[in-house]
Amino acid sequence: MAELVGRDDVESLGIELSELGRGLRESFHTCNASFRSISALSNGKDDDIDEELALQWAAIDKLPTFKRMKSPVFDEDSGNEADAKRRRVIDVTKLGALERHLFIEKLIRHVEHDNFKLLQKIRKRIDRVGVQLPTVEVRYSNLHVEAEFQVVSGKPLPTVWNSFKSMFSVSICFSVAGLKSQVSKICILSDVSGIIEPGRMTLLLGPPGCGKTSFLKALSGNLDKSVQVTGEITYNGYKFSEFVPQKTSAYISQYEMHIPEMTVRETLDFSARCQGVGSRAAIMSELSRREKKAGILPDPDIDTYMKAISVEGQDTTLQTDYILKILGLDICDNTFVGDAMRRGISGGQKKRLTTGEMIVGPTRALFMDEISNGLDSSTTYQIVSCLQQLAHITDATILISLLQPAPETFDLFDDIILMSEGKVVYHGPRNNILEFFESCGFRCPERKGVADFLQEIISRKDQAQYWYRSEETYLYHSVDMLSRKFNESCYGKKLDEELERPFMKCMDCKNAIILSRFLVPKWELFRACMWREFLLMRRNAFVFVFKSVQLLIVASITMTVFLRTRMGADVLHANYYLGALFFALIMLLVNGNPELSMTVARLGIFYKQRDLYLYPAWAYAIPSAILKVPISLLEAVVWTSLTYYVIGYSPEVGRFFRQLILLFSIHLTSISMFRFIASVCQTVVASTAVASLSISFVLLFSGFIINRPSMPIWLKWGFWMSPLTYGEIGLALNEFLAPRWQKMLPSNATIGQETLESRGLSFDGHLFWISVGALFGFTLFFNIGFILALTFLKPPGFRTIISSEKLSQIRGDKDSTIVGTPQNLRNSIGSYKGKMVLPFEPLTVVFQDLQYYIDTPVEVKEHGFSRKKLQLLCDITGAFRPGVLTALMGVTGAGKTTLLDVLAGRKTSGLVKGDIRIGGFPKVQKTFARISGYCEQTDIHSPQITVEESVIFSAWLRLHPQIDSVTKSGFVKEVLETIELDQIKDSLVGIPGISGLSTEQRKRLTIAVELVANPSVIFMDEPTTGLDARSAAIVMRAVKNVADTGRTIVCTIHQPSIDIFEAFDELILLKSGGRMIYSGPLGRQSSKVIEYFEGIPGVPKIRNNYNPATWMLEVTSTSSEPEIGVDFAQIYQNSTLYEDTRELVKRLSIPPPGSKALDFPTRFSLSGWGQFKACLWKQFWSYWRSPSYNLVRLLLMLIQSLLFGILFWDQGKKLNDQQSVFNILGSMFSAVIFCGINNSSSALPYVSKERTVLYRERFAGMYSSWAYALAQVTIEIPYIFAQAIIYTIITYPMIGYYWSIYKVFWYFYSMFCTWLYFSYLGMLMVSITPSLPLASILLSTSNTLLNLFAGFLVPRPQIPKWWIWCYYLIPTSWTLNGLLTSQYGDVDRQIEVFGETKTVAEFLRDYFGFHHNQLPIVGIVLILYPITFAAFFACCIRKLNFQKR
Repeated sequence: MAELVGRDDVESLGIELSELGRGLRESFHTCNASFRSISALSNGKDDDIDEELALQWAAIDKLPTFKRMKSPVFDEDSGNEADAKRRRVIDVTKLGALERHLFIEKLIRHVEHDNFKLLQKIRKRIDRVGVQLPTVEVRYSNLHVEAEFQVVSGKPLPTVWNSFKSMFSVSICFSVAGLKSQVSKICILSDVSGIIEPGRMTLLLGPPGCGKTSFLKALSGNLDKSVQVTGEITYNGYKFSEFVPQKTSAYISQYEMHIPEMTVRETLDFSARCQGVGSRAAIMSELSRREKKAGILPDPDIDTYMKAISVEGQDTTLQTDYILKILGLDICDNTFVGDAMRRGISGGQKKRLTTGEMIVGPTRALFMDEISNGLDSSTTYQIVSCLQQLAHITDATILISLLQPAPETFDLFDDIILMSEGKVVYHGPRNNILEFFESCGFRCPERKGVADFLQEIISRKDQAQYWYRSEETYLYHSVDMLSRKFNESCYGKKLDEELERPFMKCMDCKNAIILSRFLVPKWELFRACMWREFLLMRRNAFVFVFKSVQLLIVASITMTVFLRTRMGADVLHANYYLGALFFALIMLLVNGNPELSMTVARLGIFYKQRDLYLYPAWAYAIPSAILKVPISLLEAVVWTSLTYYVIGYSPEVGRFFRQLILLFSIHLTSISMFRFIASVCQTVVASTAVASLSISFVLLFSGFIINRPSMPIWLKWGFWMSPLTYGEIGLALNEFLAPRWQKMLPSNATIGQETLESRGLSFDGHLFWISVGALFGFTLFFNIGFILALTFLKPPGFRTIISSEKLSQIRGDKDSTIVGTPQNLRNSIGSYKGKMVLPFEPLTVVFQDLQYYIDTPVEVKEHGFSRKKLQLLCDITGAFRPGVLTALMGVTGAGKTTLLDVLAGRKTSGLVKGDIRIGGFPKVQKTFARISGYCEQTDIHSPQITVEESVIFSAWLRLHPQIDSVTKSGFVKEVLETIELDQIKDSLVGIPGISGLSTEQRKRLTIAVELVANPSVIFMDEPTTGLDARSAAIVMRAVKNVADTGRTIVCTIHQPSIDIFEAFDELILLKSGGRMIYSGPLGRQSSKVIEYFEGIPGVPKIRNNYNPATWMLEVTSTSSEPEIGVDFAQIYQNSTLYEDTRELVKRLSIPPPGSKALDFPTRFSLSGWGQFKACLWKQFWSYWRSPSYNLVRLLLMLIQSLLFGILFWDQGKKLNDQQSVFNILGSMFSAVIFCGINNSSSALPYVSKERTVLYRERFAGMYSSWAYALAQVTIEIPYIFAQAIIYTIITYPMIGYYWSIYKVFWYFYSMFCTWLYFSYLGMLMVSITPSLPLASILLSTSNTLLNLFAGFLVPRPQIPKWWIWCYYLIPTSWTLNGLLTSQYGDVDRQIEVFGETKTVAEFLRDYFGFHHNQLPIVGIVLILYPITFAAFFACCIRKLNFQKR
């Protein structure tokens, strides 16, 4: 092992030891007897005392308390038999990553057993000296939780029109359905009472929607403030108002929310730093003091571990390594978490990371919500087993909600809480729960998991089958009845008696209660957040480099457009210099725009961690602001250095640095403003809209687009409110007060003064520094606002809406009863048999010697892996047959999803080798997609369409075109009923974890969307993850019935109950590394699988009534293989089973006589026109139900139109000089750029979200990319048409243009085409970039060029000839040409222009190069731009795939 401490630390510690050595040796002999007795007590041995060990402990005892708390005797295995152990004193804070890893490996080789020994040793050490561990007893009495719902008539769906009516209704509050609404309260938890005791494991069971999550959040103090809570919750007798429950307990959410750019270890380290060590330090100090007093020598390893996790202020701790080990995350500790667009850890690993993020802290009470979703039963058992040990040995309080606990996992719990409809049906010892239900007349059958029985017993449809009193008529036992019976039972009465006894408070009880929101010093929290922010900046370095390169390119273009050799120091060219300065301000302003999307992307994680009190809002906000200062400085240096002297500003060095300072302050203000907007608006759509409005405001009132004297008197306050005003003042004063601009004009004013006066910027020179101060003031204001918004604003939420019919149904269900015999009721439960079966062709899937490689990730190379390719699948051979339901199983990370992806053709990267055949013919992906379905692990659907519409859309596009619409509709209805989605068919899908369907409803929708396609081959990746036992049974019953019709179905499955597991016909089992260890029949009651593995020497026999799936995963786990001493993959390859599989594969690889390879006359089921209509139908409803996108942009257009109209009031005909023409052109330029940028920016998040849906649907062969793209661009047209109508109706009369049908049409037509090509440009940016931030950055670059070459800042005649092609290529130049020429190209009014008299038409020709007779060409070019951008969007969305699989 490498050195554990640095050289200096070792030397200093050695000096201390040598100084103490002499005295210790003298006293050693007199203390020898005492030490011998101590050693006997400590180690249970009568060996002679180790003199060196005694010296080391004596030296540690002499150290100051602070050093003693972090200086254990480290017991190191040297590997030498002669010197088996080498002990030395170390500083635990100096342990390196390798040392920590090896130490944990030494302590915990087998997680389940060694963790128990470790905790047991720790408890024995604590008990030996009588130290009391803090414990938490949670009591809740008459806990009642209600939430407000908006009740509406009709479908409770938001639409643009209904939301508009809801917003603007005056006297009557309209619902989003547009009709009168009322607010009703629905009970989530109904007067529940109980006690969660320390030292006991409690399992919370119940169907989805019964109130489990609300219950856990209520007990942990994390319930939303909008929910009404009554009753009393106490911890050790203390009410919530007396302490901080969020710190005393930890709530582990069922949703995984992590920063994708951080690794697993970094995520846990950050959480550990923020949570601190809690009471560990005090316990360790008291323990050490008592041991010293009693003369007890602790076990060196235990002492090292306890001291390492008790030292405060460590950046990385041994506790992280411990949590990584027991959760099985040590194999991916340096892997990025990842997200939907970035490869990272698996879904099961993310779920474990969510658990580890909270249990890495010191909390003594854990409330864990569905922590096993996505985990195999073996891993779940291992994790729950470790938690059980934690509860039993350290007296922790643990309440866990699980959906499908396997019997062996269920048996780990001490108490059970069974909930349904917000009521507690049972709360008591696990051993008595079956006895209670037998007293009610229900009995659990043999080989039936108790947890499955409990969840079905409270179901109206499944309860009857467990009624065992055949002599009595069965009566449905409602939840109310069962809850009442429990309260009347001895278990309920005992619970009431315990609640009536008051809790006896004591000092140890108070020590377990946390009174402060933050256990770690504020400075340490700030350091931790600063470290994370810096880390994320490094990880996102590409974004910042991309921004800088973009700025460099634009600066290079700008300096060659405004080239100094082409501009002199005169009145005419002064306008160009002002244009160059203004463009610099625009560039530095919009360069901060990507901060908006990056801030919004991390807000969800911030809110989660803020509400858990990991850190205060300011500790998050200040590092974000500080670390952007160098970025702002870099951007300002790049721009100023490149452009200042090339453009030809005043050559004084001082003015160069003053411009640099001002541009730096502008950029700092910009990113601070966008960050503030993101924190207030919270969502991408709202933030983008407000940001666009803010940009419009600060640019319009900056004094350049319209000069200050021309502004209406009542709006001049806006000039001083715009941050850009101070940038414009500072830059203009810095330049035009320079000596070279002091040449006198005939008007007795200098050129500089005349220029400043014409723009209303004639101020004294000292206002430059006032402007700089004002900009820093704005920066401070925005950052303070950022902190306040993060501190006080709640996360964005959605008010729940329910139809009156649904509410009546919910309330009516409680009163209904069911009477009958169990057999009759059993027959009434829905079955798939007898239902519609559409024609299909049964097909086999055969794969032989499959290999799959990916490029070796960097983090794997860092661990010493030197090969270029990493193999994930190794020699996989097998066959899937029609009518045979096959289970694909293996531990988490074994390669199950990878194998399905390879077989289904969903991999977008990596190298696949081997042979895959469909029906005996080589697989062709294009045809295979037509006859296959793939239920992915992640449930990806369009959020703004309903459940029924999602299924209809899949049926339209995937069922055979010869099937008539009536048959399709009937089939859709049957699928909805089979998967039990018919009750929620009118619900919006929504966004996972935020709105819409629950996890289990979303999973069932994924299955329904694939089943309705009537595929011959169906791949299902964890179809029961996120479902409770009853829902899983329903889904698997339907899947089994579908397989019985002759389809080929393969399911990966993690935690099957005995019933579900034995519903499969065959099994393929993989081990870590992607190697096959079993492929063959399951057998009746799993007999074949059990027989095979029990036949392997060393494999333990399965216990009676034990779940075969769990047993199989346990005995073949990575940790079991070394213990047994076998390689299961090698044993399988030498078995007859393997030979039988290869023989079967060989036989099925030959096409049956008379069969033909899969072939379809067309690639897709529907024609191109049919695909387009279907996609347009879906897009229509998605857009119509997206008021946050479409209503917001329409309202924004309304506001901006009013702003333009008021600011440029009646200026359309007041043409006196060149400035009045510039003002009119400024109004047109502002509308084109600002409204256009808003359209393109607001399209980014919407199209980006839908792109992930496109990837899934395109892989499924539902439609071509052209159909999708055409529908996407078509649906934009009516909304942009409405925008153009709004803008024209408002601004045309307010600005006061010339009235004629011809001019009004051109005005409308130009704006319509402009906003159309801006929207399509935003779509195009999404299609060519992998992420939203990059699309935002690239769009800002495009907007810069659209701005620079529009002909406003520098007119066409002044653009250098080497850039004139860019002017003609840029669409905004044609828009301004069309707008200005159509209005004024035929006006012969005389005006004063730079001292000359010209007509307006002549001025347009001479200064701008606009010719009235060229308008037809302009009109044609304007409509070509949206067509071109739309075509490019369609091409790129088809060719480019950024989803990495």
